[in-house]
Amino acid sequence: MNDRQELWSKIDGAKQRLIELSDRVWGMPEVCYTELRSAAEHKAELLHQGFRVKEGLAGIPTSLVGEIGESGPVIAFLGEYDALPGLSQEAGIAEHKPVEAGGHGHGCGHNLLGSGAMLAAVGLAAFLKEKGITARVRYYGCPAEEGGAAKAFMVREGAFDDVDVAISWHPYSFWEVAPPLSLANTRADFIFKGRASHAAATPHLGRSALDAVELMSVGVNYMREHMPSDARVHSAILDAGGIAPNVVQANARVRYSIRAMELQDMLELVQRVHKIAQGAALMTETSVEMKIVSAVSNTLGNKPLEQALYNAMDELGVPSFDDGDRAFARKIQDTLSDADIAAVYRAIGMPATDEPLATFLTPQDTNRKPLIGSTDIGDVSWVVPTVQVHAPTVAIGTPFHTWQVVTQGKMPAAHKAMVHAAKAMAATGLAAITDPILMESAKAALSEQTARTPYVSPLNADVMPPLDMSKG
Repeated sequence: MNDRQELWSKIDGAKQRLIELSDRVWGMPEVCYTELRSAAEHKAELLHQGFRVKEGLAGIPTSLVGEIGESGPVIAFLGEYDALPGLSQEAGIAEHKPVEAGGHGHGCGHNLLGSGAMLAAVGLAAFLKEKGITARVRYYGCPAEEGGAAKAFMVREGAFDDVDVAISWHPYSFWEVAPPLSLANTRADFIFKGRASHAAATPHLGRSALDAVELMSVGVNYMREHMPSDARVHSAILDAGGIAPNVVQANARVRYSIRAMELQDMLELVQRVHKIAQGAALMTETSVEMKIVSAVSNTLGNKPLEQALYNAMDELGVPSFDDGDRAFARKIQDTLSDADIAAVYRAIGMPATDEPLATFLTPQDTNRKPLIGSTDIGDVSWVVPTVQVHAPTVAIGTPFHTWQVVTQGKMPAAHKAMVHAAKAMAATGLAAITDPILMESAKAALSEQTARTPYVSPLNADVMPPLDMSKG
C-alpha cells in the first residue's frame, strides 16, 4: 500500500461521521450569514477530531477555522454550509415536494461541500500524525458564499495570510479539476428617495422613487450593448415603495449584481451603473445612494496544483456508483429538459452519452464552453495558490440552485462523490507538503500572475460583512 492508499484508508475510516454531518446540515438549511446551527455542528465535529478552533473570523459570527499541527507548511481546506432561500425540498424523491412552503434548501450542495472539505482535513491530519510529518492542516468554515462574499472579507482581514496552499471542491455533474473561471461580482443596493403625494389629486407634487428604479433599469438595458459580451448585470427590486397605487412612491430600493470576467472591468461597470442611477435620480428629481453589499474577485488558476490534483483524480478514478444510484439519477433526469443535459456536456467540451452519472475524468484539454458564475473563493486564489475539485454528486445535467439538487443531497451517490472529492483534495495537500518543487512551483505561478496585476480587494475598507443581508 503506497502513501496515497494509506491516506485514503484514513478517509474511509473517518467518512461515516462526516457523511452524518453533511446530512444534519442538509436538514437545517440556513441562508447567508444566518448559519448558526450549521457552524456549531462543524465546530463540534472539529473539536471531536482534535482540532483547535477559532471562531468569528473577520467579524463574521458563523465563520471558523480549525487547525492541527504546530509548525510547517499550512494546507487549508475550504468548506461552506450556507443554503438558498425558497428551495425547501424533501430528500430522495424525483418530484417537487417542499418540506416547508417557502423554506430554505441546499440547492448548491454546500452541506456536502463543508463536510467533504473537513473529511479531507481529518484524513490528512491523521496520516501526517501517523507518519510523523510536520505540517499544519486547517479547515476553514466559510459562510455566506451565496452572495455574501464571506471569504472576500476574510481575505481582506488577513485570515489566509500564512496559508501555503488552499484546496476546495464543489458538487457538479462530472469528475474533473474545476476550471479556474469565475466572474468578478459586486452586489450593490441603489436607494432612491422622493416625495410622497396623492397620485390623483396632486401628482405634480410627488417625486416617484419607483419611477427612478424603472428608469435606471431602462438605462442599464441600453448599456448592455456597450459592455463586454461576457459581462452580466441583473437586478431585484427589494422595496417598490408600497402597495398603494394612489400614493406616489417616496422610497424604493433595487439591488444590482454586476459581473465581469476581470476585476478591473467589473469595477468600471459598477461606476457606469452608478452614473445611470444618478441620471435616473436627476430625471425624476429624486436622490440616490449606492451601498455596496458584497464583492468578489475573479478566480486565478494554478497550473502546478491543477496537474497534481488531476493526477490524484486519475489514480482514484470516478466514484463507484451502483445500479440503485443510476436508477435514481435517471428519475431525476426525467424531470430535466434535453437542453439541461446538453448544456453541461457543452460546458466540459465532451460528447453527450446516455449515462445518468459521471463515468470518466474530464480531460484538461477539452474545448469547453463553460457556464460561469461567481464565487468568493476567487479572492482566496489571489493571495494563496488555490485549486478545486468538481465531483459528481448529482445526475448529469442537474441545474444548480434547483429543487433537484436539494433532493439528491442526502443520496448514497452524493455521499460517494463527497468522499471521493475528500480523497482527491487530501492527496493534493499531501503532495504539496512532501514535494518542495510542487509547493515552489505553485507559489511561483501565483506570483507571476499577481506581479502583473497585484491583488486589490474589491471591498473598500468601510464595507462591512452584510450580516443582515438575508433580511432583504
